[in-house]
Amino acid sequence: MIKLKLPDGSAREHEKPLDGLAFAESIAKSLAKKAVAIKLDGEMKDLSTVIDRDAAIEVVTRETPDGVDLLRHDASHVMAEAVQELFPGTQVTIGPVIENGFYYDFARAEPFKAEDLEKIEQRMREIVDRDEKITREVWDRDEAVEYFRKIGEIYKAEIIASIPGDEPVSVYRQGNWLDLCRGPHLPSTGKLGKAFKLTKLAGAYWRGDSRNEMLQRIYGTCWANDNDLKAYLTMVEEAEKRDHRKIGQEMDLYHFQPEAQGSVFWHPKGFVIYNQLEAYIRRRLNASGYKEVKTPQLMASKFWEQSGHWGKYRENMFVVPDEIPNTEDDAPVLSGKADLMAIKPMNCPAHVQIFNQGIKSYRDLPMRMAEFGCCHRNEPHGALHGLMRVRQMTQDDAHIFCTEEQIQSETEHFVNLLYAVYEDMGFSDVVIKLATRPENFGGTIERWDAAEKALGDALRATGHDFVVAEGEGAFYAPKLEFHLKDAIGRSWQVGTLQLDYVLPERLDATYVAEDGSRKHAVMLHRAILGTLERFIGIMIESCAGRMPMWLAPVQAVVATITSDADDYAEKVAAGLRAAGLRVELDLRNEKINYKVREHSVGKVPAILVAGKREAEEGTLSVRRLGSQDQKTMPLGDVVKSLAEEATPPDLRR
Repeated sequence: MIKLKLPDGSAREHEKPLDGLAFAESIAKSLAKKAVAIKLDGEMKDLSTVIDRDAAIEVVTRETPDGVDLLRHDASHVMAEAVQELFPGTQVTIGPVIENGFYYDFARAEPFKAEDLEKIEQRMREIVDRDEKITREVWDRDEAVEYFRKIGEIYKAEIIASIPGDEPVSVYRQGNWLDLCRGPHLPSTGKLGKAFKLTKLAGAYWRGDSRNEMLQRIYGTCWANDNDLKAYLTMVEEAEKRDHRKIGQEMDLYHFQPEAQGSVFWHPKGFVIYNQLEAYIRRRLNASGYKEVKTPQLMASKFWEQSGHWGKYRENMFVVPDEIPNTEDDAPVLSGKADLMAIKPMNCPAHVQIFNQGIKSYRDLPMRMAEFGCCHRNEPHGALHGLMRVRQMTQDDAHIFCTEEQIQSETEHFVNLLYAVYEDMGFSDVVIKLATRPENFGGTIERWDAAEKALGDALRATGHDFVVAEGEGAFYAPKLEFHLKDAIGRSWQVGTLQLDYVLPERLDATYVAEDGSRKHAVMLHRAILGTLERFIGIMIESCAGRMPMWLAPVQAVVATITSDADDYAEKVAAGLRAAGLRVELDLRNEKINYKVREHSVGKVPAILVAGKREAEEGTLSVRRLGSQDQKTMPLGDVVKSLAEEATPPDLRR
């Protein structure tokens, strides 16, 4: 008998081997109809896989995350077949699944054009209609290399040649078309459906190395059904409208330029947002018992060697020789003999240096150390993306030095603070992930179990649900990830709390325990906003540039209808500024509708219109961003209501 255990804990016994589809049919015909693969002991397999042993089994349907990934995998293969049918001589290379879609890289002398995407999509639909059977074959490696070379697929041949000689090569045949692939795949192309869309063209180097040939990449997206596809495309369209790079330019917040790759040139209006956000989180940290510090930008390489970053993170660090450059034109600028230093990519080792000054007692713990540290990371140029991925960044970074017994209480303290901050920022939908022990881990299983339990118990004590991300912890300890959803449903990982036993041991961060012994402190690395740059980018996109009043660079504009109201408008602006508001005055000789449109593009929350009548009556016509209506109010009421609305949320309580 073959005993198969289902996800709900129940089990089914079968007298003889059967394939995945037959197993699904044994449960329900409706399940078999939706099935696209099976999982045996957690490993994805084709529906045609014969089950001949006891195992844990799960039927994967097209609506599940695993099922959608499989659809995207098959969509990339159908796209590759379509491309080679339409453009003979094109070579296929690699085509993985990515977040929300897939891509395939092609080698072709003539570049694809945007209009080719519709042709390829149409041929993909025809391949789906042909319902080509998909079957797995196992080939000898050398025979596979020879075959693909013979048909002109030199990239595939190179991939296969890199496989160890004693390993079989998995090839999937899709009708008359075939490709190297581990699988699994759908039983036939007809099972894919037509909820796919090719989205864009891009260039990509073979194997991601700029020294290699440039290939052509076609991106696409694929979903379980048309409704999901339409919802995704609508979200993408909305996201394009909300692109922080476009809005940042329209609002005159910041810019980037090639001479400072990945570094932000903050304009006055953008720096208002930056400063307001930093001031807000500084107040929250001060109220929560954090002590702010400032540490050097440049430190000797020995610190990074001791911390372990030099060996594992050096490629992402800006390394600087400790010498005075030569100024002679005919001599090398640098000798190449100087000791090396590095611009800090993170604050952790520097904070340990502060902790290590003087003897610490268990009575001094927990010690919560915060820094708005400017860090630099040597990100590849191609990976940079506006404010979302930069080389120079400032984090709301902090490290908590505590005892093992304090892990749970400090985690609770942090989680409560984090949720309060996110609520103030307008984010209410937060998903917490507890990333647990990976395959390659440091320390003992007992310590890992204790740390995971402490983090889990702390989350339960705060009343928040969480998802366990099996095996996704750092090598030295488990961590918490906080993912928040923005106004159009996109998820962003922002906050984090990482439990670290290793760095305090490497840098000898100890305290005197209650029994008089020396113990290494536990170090909690934590951030709420993450980097200020990225969080501002997220806020801009979530709000579509309409920042909450307290963060808006310009909170109100006083605009005149006629010059008769200029003196009154200046008086109004002065009164608003005295109440603490950021106000601009628009006395230009332009029509009021023109002024309103211009300031609306600038996302000013309140436009206060003053004409001759308002000046005589001591009133203002108030027009709020996004509304076509306007309301006439006494000047005093306007000042009071705007001042209240412009107060940062932590100061209203």
